[in-house]
Amino acid sequence: MTTSRILTGLALATAAALAFAPAAQAATVTATATSDATSDAATTTWGPHYAPGKAAKTFGTLTATGEDHADLPTADTVRITGKLYDQTRRSSCGWAVFRITYRVGNNLPHRLHSVRDCTYRDAKLYRFSYRDVYQVELKVCSEGKAPRPSLVCQYAGTWKTLYLSK
Repeated sequence: MTTSRILTGLALATAAALAFAPAAQAATVTATATSDATSDAATTTWGPHYAPGKAAKTFGTLTATGEDHADLPTADTVRITGKLYDQTRRSSCGWAVFRITYRVGNNLPHRLHSVRDCTYRDAKLYRFSYRDVYQVELKVCSEGKAPRPSLVCQYAGTWKTLYLSK
């Protein structure tokens, strides 16, 4: 009598597994198709990066899509999202300064994109994108309130490379 109950339980479990197998296969196919569609995009998480003395910090993600390696290697579009924190109580601001090197013809000029946060320990969310990007670099600073980062912030110290098209 106990053996028949065990065999009945195994038979029911097998029937249930066979009934749900097509649904599991469909979910696997859907997940594979989704990953194939986004395989052109390379997303990396970066940070946290700090200003000297840990007075400011930032971290986020970078997504590069459509890398072209014909003449000069560039990504068609680079999207950067992140959070910036000012970690000082005094009247200073945290800065995340990005140096975006892009392609124009056969030249590789760059431009600066700055994000400022002057609220103590509250995150400032940022999101931006650029086209034909060759390299993305970052510098984090903490300085007094100003409409743009100082030359010391921009040129002292080293840039941290977040993305380099290969």
